[in-house]
Amino acid sequence: MIRYLLLIAAMIAVPELAQAQQFPTNLFGGPVDGSAASWIIRTFGLLTILSIAPGILIMVTSFPRFIIAFSILRSGMGLSSTPSNMILTSLALFMTFYVMSPTMDQSWREGVKPLLDNQMTETEAVPKMAEPFRTFMIANTRDKDLRLFVDLANERKQNPVVDGKVDYRVLIPAFMLSEIRRGFEIGFLIILPFLVIDMIVSTITMAMGMMMLPPTSISLPFKILFFVLIDGWNLLVGSLVRSFH
Repeated sequence: MIRYLLLIAAMIAVPELAQAQQFPTNLFGGPVDGSAASWIIRTFGLLTILSIAPGILIMVTSFPRFIIAFSILRSGMGLSSTPSNMILTSLALFMTFYVMSPTMDQSWREGVKPLLDNQMTETEAVPKMAEPFRTFMIANTRDKDLRLFVDLANERKQNPVVDGKVDYRVLIPAFMLSEIRRGFEIGFLIILPFLVIDMIVSTITMAMGMMMLPPTSISLPFKILFFVLIDGWNLLVGSLVRSFH
């Protein structure tokens, strides 16, 4: 996991890293050669990027779809704090690493490792680190959402296509919008069976004249039992993983 965090940090590294060799040769009054200056700036940039790793994780990975589906599941079952936020977030995080492993491994092999081995410069390595993530985002972004941000960029007189590829400033928000939409679509399908159980229990309690007894307090055990009997976690997680291209 640490390697994946380093990978994400390096992928989003600031463009100034590519100019590391132009760092001043005199630092704090002493001579500093180009390689030392490059190492200093690269380390500073890495530490800075690691501090915003959660935001980067949300922007370019499958995390939003997982956490939205899990949160809607908990709400549909009528459980306010079980499983806890920490458990749901941890599950979504590790499922994200599972789904993104091929993409991250490719990015590591083609960009990060050669950079760390000094086989290529930052200018050459950063595009290679980011390219697998571009492929993943394009495969999981709706054409309608991508078209929306391309049109918005054209209206603002910006160039949404650079060297025949969609700019990340256009691709990332389109990808996030698509992931949020798919998360809610999956959440809708998840919540329907629980809604049916609530309606059945509510109808029965009203017919029996049990006006003072909240239907949700009766339906909760049935919803939990239903979810356990159908092996709901296995079905949900499996369906979420298979939903990615």
